[in-house]
Amino acid sequence: MENKIIYTYTDEAPAIATHSLYPIIKSFLNNVDIDIDLVDISLAARVLSSFPEYLTKEQQKEDSLNILGKLTLEPKTNIIKLPNISASLSQLQACIKELQDKGYNIPNYPSSPKNEMEKDIQKRYSKVLGSAVNPVLREGNSDRRSSKAVKEYAKANPHKNGKWNKNVKTDVFYMDSGDFYANEKSKIFTNPTNLTIKFKDKDGNIKILKDDLKILKDEVVDATFMSVKELDKTIKKSIEYAKDKELLYSVHLKATMMKISDPVIFGHFVKIFFNEIFDEFKDELKSAGVSENNGLKDLFEKIENLDIKEKIYAKFDEIYKKRPKLSMVDSDRGITNLHVPSDVIIDASMPAMIKNSGKMWDKDGNLVETLAVIPDRSYALVYKSMIEDLKENGELNPSIIGSVSNIGLMAKKAEEYGSHDKTFIMPNDGEIVVGDSDENIVFKFSVEKGDIYRMTQAKDEAIKNWINLAISRAKETGYKTIFWLDNKREHDKNIKKIVLKELKKYDISNLDIEILNPYDAIKVTNKTIRDGKNCISVTGNVLRDYLTDLYPIIELGTSAKMLSIVPFLNGGAMFETGAGGSAPKHVLQLIEENHLRWDSLGEFMAIAQSLEFFGKTHNNENANILANALDIAISKLLKNGKSPKRKVGEIDNRNSHFYLALYFAKELENSKLGSKFSKLAKNLEDNKEKINIELLKTQGKKVDLGGYYLFDKKKVDEIMRCSKTLNNIIDEM
Repeated sequence: MENKIIYTYTDEAPAIATHSLYPIIKSFLNNVDIDIDLVDISLAARVLSSFPEYLTKEQQKEDSLNILGKLTLEPKTNIIKLPNISASLSQLQACIKELQDKGYNIPNYPSSPKNEMEKDIQKRYSKVLGSAVNPVLREGNSDRRSSKAVKEYAKANPHKNGKWNKNVKTDVFYMDSGDFYANEKSKIFTNPTNLTIKFKDKDGNIKILKDDLKILKDEVVDATFMSVKELDKTIKKSIEYAKDKELLYSVHLKATMMKISDPVIFGHFVKIFFNEIFDEFKDELKSAGVSENNGLKDLFEKIENLDIKEKIYAKFDEIYKKRPKLSMVDSDRGITNLHVPSDVIIDASMPAMIKNSGKMWDKDGNLVETLAVIPDRSYALVYKSMIEDLKENGELNPSIIGSVSNIGLMAKKAEEYGSHDKTFIMPNDGEIVVGDSDENIVFKFSVEKGDIYRMTQAKDEAIKNWINLAISRAKETGYKTIFWLDNKREHDKNIKKIVLKELKKYDISNLDIEILNPYDAIKVTNKTIRDGKNCISVTGNVLRDYLTDLYPIIELGTSAKMLSIVPFLNGGAMFETGAGGSAPKHVLQLIEENHLRWDSLGEFMAIAQSLEFFGKTHNNENANILANALDIAISKLLKNGKSPKRKVGEIDNRNSHFYLALYFAKELENSKLGSKFSKLAKNLEDNKEKINIELLKTQGKKVDLGGYYLFDKKKVDEIMRCSKTLNNIIDEM
C-alpha cells in the first residue's frame, strides 16, 4: 500500500458521500496509472474486526485500522482520512445492536464484567470507544489552515456572524479550585524508566492500576486529578448563577474524545441538575439499570416500563419549573443538553454559540443568551477570553479578518488525548502513587472516592518535530506565530522550557514569535486578525482540536473547509478532510428528503494535497499535473457557487461532485494530459443539463440506507449514483 493513495471509508455523511465521489476520483487517477484504494475503518468495521471468532468467514473483517497504523511508519505512506465516529458508549451499543440484528453474532458490551471472558470482551470494545482512530493514524503533528481559494471566497462571500456588544449577558462558568488545571504535576524524564500507578486505600490495601508504563528519555509526563467534591460545588453554583442571571444553562464537554473522564463529569451534571429524581427514586432507577453518565435519553428509555413512570415524569416537570432553562440540542424533538453525552461536543457547540451572538436554543426554539459551563480551567479560559473580547470589540467580520492557522502537538498520542489507558475513577478515599523503576515516587496525590485521575505523555521526538514544523511555517509565511503555553500549568511550564531551548537552535531574528498563555493569546490573535493579518497558533493537542473549529467557524462559517495536513514523523503523510460534527444531521435529512447537504470540499482539498505529495515522493509528473488542475477546479467550484445547498430541489453533494469532475476534466484537457481527458471533458459538458436533471429529480422522497452504522452498500450506491448518464461517462473512462 505504500505506493498507493489510501482513501478511508468511515461513517455517516462522509461515508455516504464517498459512494459518489470515490468512483469519480478513482477513474481520474486510474486514467494516469495512479493507484488508489478504499479502506474501511468505519465504526462497524472496527467492531467486527475485533471479534473474528464470533463470525462466519464471510462476515469477518480485517483490522484495517491496525494495518494503516503500521503504514504510518513507512516513508511514502499517503492516507486521505475522512471524519469518523468517535463512539460514545451509547453509540457503540447502538452499533452492536444493529450488527446483531443483521445476523452478526457479536457479544453484547458488558458494562460490569463478571468473569475473565467478559473482561476480555469489554477490553476489546474499549479499543473501539472514543477517539480510537485518530491516535493510531496521527503519527505526526498537525498543520491545519485554510487554502487561499477558500479564504478569498469567504471574504468575497462572507457568512453572517451574530452581533456582540457589552450588553450581552452570555458568560462562561468554571471551577476555581480542584480541577485538572489546579492539581497538575509534570516531570521531564532525563533517563528512560518504567512507571507504575498504584492506588492505596486508607486501610493500606494497594491496587496496581497501571504497570510497566515505558517512558523514554526526555519524555514529558503529567499527572492530575479532578476533585468531584469541588466539581459538584461548582455545578450547584453554576445552576444558581444561571437562574439568577436568567441565562440558558448549557454544559460543554468532550465526552466522545475523553471517553473515561467526560462521561463521568457529564453524569455529575445530570445527577445534580435533577438531584430530586436521583434522591427520591434512587432504588427504582438502580433496579432499572439507569446510569446518570448515559444521560436523560437512557433514563427515559429505562423507566418506560416502571409503575412509577408518571411520578418520575411529574417530578421532572417540577424541576424544570424551578431550574434555569436547559439549552437544547434539538428543540423540535425535545433533546436537551443533558440527554446524550456524545451530543455534548465542546469544540462544535461553543463556536456555534459564539457565532450566534452567545445564544443557544431553548425548548421553544428561541435563541437565548447562555451560561456555558466548562468545568476545567485548562480550556474554559480560552472561551472566556473570546467572549470578553467580542463583548468589548464587537463580532469578527469575515469579509475583513485575517486567518488563524494551527500547528498542533498530537504525534505519538500526545497529551490528554492519549490518556485513556491512564485515566481512573477512584474507588475510595486514599492515595495515588506513581513510582519509577528504581521505586522512587514520581507523583503522589491524596484523592477521594469518585475523583477522576489521569496521566498524560508527550514524547521528545514529537515535541521537537512540532516546534520545527511551527518554525518552518513561520519562515514560509512570515505570519505572527504564538505558542499557547500557560505558566500556571505544570505541563505547559515544561513544554515552554523545551520550546525556549529549541528556539535557540534556529535563526528566528526575522520572525514574530511570542509565547503567551491561552487567555492572552486569544486577545492578541483577535487583534491581529482584526487588522487583516494572519496568525499561526502553535498549541497542544486539545487546543488544536478546539481552535481548529473556533476560528474556522468564525472565519469561514464551518471548519469542514480547512486544509488539514499531518506530516508523519517517518516521512509519510495523512490528509484529513475537515470536521464531521454536522454529519449525523445530514444523514437524517438524506433519509427524509434524499438531499445530502454534506460539503465534500474538505475531501477535494485533501485529494489535491495527497496528489501533490504523491508527485513529490514518487517523482510522478502526472500526479503534479492532477494536483494543480484539481486546485483550479476547486476554485472554480467555489466561485461558481456549486457547493451543496441546504434545501430540497437545490444542488446537493452529488451535483457538487459532478461539477468538480467537469471543472477537473476541463483543466486537464488543457494540460499535458489533454489527450487522456479531452473526451471526458466533452462528454461531461455536453451532458451537463441531463446529468443535473437526473441528480435533482430523485430528491424529495424518503430513502432507505439499509442501516446507520453498517449501510447496505448497494442501496447507498443507487442513492448516490443516481445519474446513469454520469455513471456511464465515468465508468467508461
